[in-house]
Amino acid sequence: MRVLIAEPNVQTAHRMQSTLIRNCMAVDTVSDSRSAELLLASTTYDVLILERALPPLPGERSCTTLITGAPEVRTLMISQHGSSQAKVEGLVLGADDYLAKPFSHEELLARVRALGRRPVTRIPPTLVCGELRFDLFAQEVTRFGHAIELTLKERAVLETIMGAGGRIVSSEELLEKAWDIHTDPFSQVVKVTICTLRRKLGAPALIDTIRRQGYRLRGAGDEVGGKGGVRRPRC
Repeated sequence: MRVLIAEPNVQTAHRMQSTLIRNCMAVDTVSDSRSAELLLASTTYDVLILERALPPLPGERSCTTLITGAPEVRTLMISQHGSSQAKVEGLVLGADDYLAKPFSHEELLARVRALGRRPVTRIPPTLVCGELRFDLFAQEVTRFGHAIELTLKERAVLETIMGAGGRIVSSEELLEKAWDIHTDPFSQVVKVTICTLRRKLGAPALIDTIRRQGYRLRGAGDEVGGKGGVRRPRC
């Protein structure tokens, strides 16, 4: 496992680095966000240990820039602030885990190892497709800057399709992600919800039906293998 530590306190960074190296990890350290950004762009890391107050940018800007710039890297945010609100804010910024100082190096090691076992694919805190934005924490959907009122199921379906990154999402997967086990798998709830969602999102339509396969965000490419093809929405 390769780890990048972005911590302005040299002694703190050195202690963390020593702990991880003793456990067979390759570890680099930086003390500012610009250096971290350069290394993340040129080197493949598994985990980023990120001090929330990393200079020279204000904490939130540094964190957002680094996390969104390297979506394949899992992030452990560390900070002097250990309140529940601080932890919530750190996770909303996109961190995968949060550790308040002071912490034991046994806990640091356990959390880094746990992050290293997680899948690489990460869903950002705000999903974006053109002018469509879905703030997952606030559960707010906007398009062209205007708020769109959606039901719980409509938001769950939209989150699944937007989070798929252009992959075709089947009706079965939508049933699994947005409904419970008591839902009739042969019902029309997915089709009805997709139609209502298209209408609320407005024109031009964003969700295409891929015949015999499922649904996909428009703009992700229209070439689909097999006998099926893209069917433009009628509702």
